[in-house]
Amino acid sequence: MERVAVLGAGSWGTTLAALLAEKGFYVTLWARTPDLARTISKTHENPPYLPGLKLPERLKGTSSLEEALKGSTMVVSAIPSHGVRKVFEKAGAYMSGELVLVSATKGIEEGTLRTPSRILKEVLPEIRYDSIVVLSGPSFAGEVSRKLPAAVSAASASSISASRVQQAFSTDRFRVYTNTDTVGVELGGALKNVIAIASGICDGLKLGNNARAALITRGLAEITRLGVRMGGRSQTFAGLSGLGDLVLTCTGASSRNYTVGYEIGRGRTLDDVVGSMRMVAEGVKTCNAVKSLAFMQGVEMPIAEEVWQVLYNGKPAKEAVLELMTRELKSEHG
Repeated sequence: MERVAVLGAGSWGTTLAALLAEKGFYVTLWARTPDLARTISKTHENPPYLPGLKLPERLKGTSSLEEALKGSTMVVSAIPSHGVRKVFEKAGAYMSGELVLVSATKGIEEGTLRTPSRILKEVLPEIRYDSIVVLSGPSFAGEVSRKLPAAVSAASASSISASRVQQAFSTDRFRVYTNTDTVGVELGGALKNVIAIASGICDGLKLGNNARAALITRGLAEITRLGVRMGGRSQTFAGLSGLGDLVLTCTGASSRNYTVGYEIGRGRTLDDVVGSMRMVAEGVKTCNAVKSLAFMQGVEMPIAEEVWQVLYNGKPAKEAVLELMTRELKSEHG
């Protein structure tokens, strides 16, 4: 069995590493802190991110990028979007050109407005772009780690690379579909986090199920408009990494982005909510990037705009809702 390095020992990285180890791969999980790496190797647990879950004996932890990547033929990136560039600028020294690189990060880098796969291509020029595979879809780490059924997409410019990842990750509880629309799959996974914050605000304000259903539907329209303008295919946004992931993150209490919105809807400040969370809510940073992308691409995204106003401009959530409901009347498909 081939050797796999998983970079990022948060809940999702640990879940994917455990899944692969259980399938018989030799897996090394890289953690940023030596203490967590030692805990994973010695106790086969990750208490901060997946408390109570016993990890496979063959899964090893390390805080050394060199140790994690040495001899690996598949590398999985499960690092928050703001850390991808910095980590792989260092990791590149230990990576060969002949490997498959799986990006399991959902987000957009602030400033550059790059998706994770584009960041990887920039900092790893020796890695062929068709060897990069984006893994994305509706998949809460806690449920996947408990072996509850889930399905995701593996997208790559190369059908061979996508199929290789499909075979590596698929189990009787984790189904992987291939896709050639890397742009669409990656954008769907990133943009839905902003709409999830809006959905949480809606529920925090107790606006009801009708409002949430309308928000999800119109949110999907916004995601699709921007995604297609940037090169994605419209049918991708009706699939697992689009509609599927959007519905999950907009309705599940386990969603960090939904939780941020929900608490803001109840009256807490963004700093207070984010400061109390151990894990990253990608939608908070992605919201800034989406606002810039929408402007650059000439795409109207009123929900994303109002989320930005609430998060970064201090606009009361109730005023944002009123703004959306009293906009100029339009055709649904205009």
